[in-house]
Amino acid sequence: MREHLIVSIRITIALLVITCGVYPALVWGIGQLAFNHQANGSLIVQNGRVIGSELIGQNFSDDRFFHPRPSAAGSDGYDGTASGGTNFGPTSKKLRDAVAKAVASYKETRTVDGIPADAVTASASGLDPHISPENALAQAPRVARANHIPVEVVRALVQARIEGRFIGIFGEPRVNVLLLNLDLLRHR
Repeated sequence: MREHLIVSIRITIALLVITCGVYPALVWGIGQLAFNHQANGSLIVQNGRVIGSELIGQNFSDDRFFHPRPSAAGSDGYDGTASGGTNFGPTSKKLRDAVAKAVASYKETRTVDGIPADAVTASASGLDPHISPENALAQAPRVARANHIPVEVVRALVQARIEGRFIGIFGEPRVNVLLLNLDLLRHR
């Protein structure tokens, strides 16, 4: 019995060292060497100051900028500590009312035919940094007008920022709002 207990304790200690020390250190080291930007949050730094992350959406409401999709994360949206969608089902009256309100707000500031779905619905996390190319292109006239630049220039910025499907088959084409707005600032 004592011999089995000693073997069990040794195995527990060995597994503890491997799973709580060696393996995490190995994964961290590989991440830092091979994927440093991603392993450290895909942060965007300008003038020595972090202005955001490529992975977390931010609220842009000024007409000079492209707007992200609505956020259900926190009372003001885009709160990383309150990440999560509305969890309303497709038959939910609250969801219908929220989408109707977003559609009305969208129509107030834009003159386009049709409304991209991601312009009036929140993502599952409420923190999605991307919008569809259709959503970005629908916003192009407003952004061009507010920045006093030709709409063709703004559309070209959108086209240059479109990210394709992951390995050509997964997901949908998308545009990172923060990166697009930074391109816009550099162009002005």
